[in-house]
Amino acid sequence: MHKKLSKDAYGGVAGKDYVPYISSGSKFGGNVSVLIIGIILSVLFAASTAYSGMKSGLTVAAGIPGSIIGSAFIAAFAKQKGILGKNLVQGMSSGGESVASGMIFVLPAVLLIGSKVSFLEGFLVGVGGVLFGLGIASLVYNYLLVEEHGKLMYPESMAISETLVASEGAGDSLKYMGIGFGISGIITVITGSFLNIANNVISYINESFYKWKFEVEVNPLLLGIGFIVGLEVSLTMFAGSLLANFGILPLIGYFSSFAKDGITVWNNPSVAINAMKVKHIAGSYVKYIGAGMMLSGGLIGAIKLIPTIVSSIKETLNAKATGAGKSSANIILISGVVIGFIAGFVISGGNILMAITASILSLFLSLLFVIVSGRLTGTIGTSNLPVSGMTIASLVLVTLLFVVMGWKSPENNRSLLLFGTFIVIAISIAGGYSQSQKVTFVIGGDKSEMDKYFAIASIVGVAVVVGVILLLSNQLSMTGDNVPFALPQANLMSTLTAGIMSGQLPWAMIIVGAVMGVVLYFLDLPIMTVAIGFYLPIATTSIILIGALVRLFIEKTSKSEQEKEVKVSNGISLSSGLVAGGSIIGLVGIILQVTGVITGSGPSGFAASNGMAFVILVVLVIATIIPLLNSKVKNVE
Repeated sequence: MHKKLSKDAYGGVAGKDYVPYISSGSKFGGNVSVLIIGIILSVLFAASTAYSGMKSGLTVAAGIPGSIIGSAFIAAFAKQKGILGKNLVQGMSSGGESVASGMIFVLPAVLLIGSKVSFLEGFLVGVGGVLFGLGIASLVYNYLLVEEHGKLMYPESMAISETLVASEGAGDSLKYMGIGFGISGIITVITGSFLNIANNVISYINESFYKWKFEVEVNPLLLGIGFIVGLEVSLTMFAGSLLANFGILPLIGYFSSFAKDGITVWNNPSVAINAMKVKHIAGSYVKYIGAGMMLSGGLIGAIKLIPTIVSSIKETLNAKATGAGKSSANIILISGVVIGFIAGFVISGGNILMAITASILSLFLSLLFVIVSGRLTGTIGTSNLPVSGMTIASLVLVTLLFVVMGWKSPENNRSLLLFGTFIVIAISIAGGYSQSQKVTFVIGGDKSEMDKYFAIASIVGVAVVVGVILLLSNQLSMTGDNVPFALPQANLMSTLTAGIMSGQLPWAMIIVGAVMGVVLYFLDLPIMTVAIGFYLPIATTSIILIGALVRLFIEKTSKSEQEKEVKVSNGISLSSGLVAGGSIIGLVGIILQVTGVITGSGPSGFAASNGMAFVILVVLVIATIIPLLNSKVKNVE
């Protein structure tokens, strides 16, 4: 018999009158086994999200895959804790993923401006952001999750809740995740740092009169992301890449051919304008137009949030927190403020005035956007949170403070970006926390217990993500063509802050991109999605689109709605495995490479050709499709 949530879980009753799924007995689901399982999954999703997010510019929410994997582990090692234990584990998975989703937006920008960051600095800033975000979000728990029950739907929370309630079906989901992990792991070992014996990039570049570039990176991680996000997002991103590589790039290439001899690229004096190749146009011009698009998209998004900010603050001031929850929230919040100020003094390099003023401004902006983040999660879920927009708006304000105060050196820019890291982590963690606590409310768990377990997982996530970024620092700071990590958001943050502070921002191209963003807004198109596609290498957006097309094929070949639902659900599980496998195996390969355990000379002969990459693409697509086509629809009595 399949159990289901009551219809009241979706609204129809006041939050205070809602009877949760577990309505009697103990509300506590934690013990040592649950804690250990949650920490392991927090580490897994933090590392995986950091790697895949820096690679693709997109992140995948961990709530549902965390609930699936967690259900299997709880059934094996802590069966007596049941659904309440599974709930804590999914929350801890979200904690690790939320930290990574925020931190990778800004912290790598420190490396991109040529500076370094220590583990201690990254850890202090991260923990401060985590605790402050949790504290504020916990204080408004009663308003957002109880008083607004049924008004704020928390769509992803409800999906996770349904997954937990129906967790007897987790076996199939886990099987498909395992298949995806295996496919991704094998291809990553062959083409990545482990063996590196086969080329996985299909590349065509035209340097003649009409300059253009088309590439496909045959990467199972990116194909999995495409399947998960679907056709609309993938196609919109790819449209941005088409505009960049077959519209703007050839146009600049055409007019540059008329330039006089002796005139050089604005940021590369060794290259003449009339002799630019595709990589020069992309790196010195198209990139900055894309940055302008993202900037305008972020600012427009922030402006559109003003009514939400006002109403959220107004409603929050009128709301009352519950007694036990309030006590727990106060402790976490005070800890966040204290650690935030300590981090401010550490990263300000002895500048006491900077430490105090920038810390106060960062805390204020975090306060505003944490409340907005929690509310928006209730409307659109964490996967669609406009974290970029809120972060850009915050960074612009903090940058203006630095400029007014005369703090314009590269070292000051480094401090600025670390303050920005605090803000973005607080914003991101608030979304994941609100989502997890809504599941706890619906299922019937204990709020204070989730507070503690989520905080532990998030702090562990901070340590993991800072470690991953430092481990990959040499690759993240690489410039030029075919860099291993695209880092679209971090590149924007470094370009924006460094350009404003130095006065050397290429405003002509930034303004062109910003105007294009405004046009997209008037056309009612998703600016940030198009802009990220414009900024990312077309090799990335093309394989993401192929992943979405695989999903479309699965949907179109299904003979009934029930069959389609089962196959897509299995496909999302398989794709989560592709993402996890590509991220974890790729990261392990880099660790072995950095430590000198493995070395490789790279592919040669046919293995280095486009033909080899095409063969791997065909194998990847077929290996993904066949298990899904063979999915069986189980009869439910």
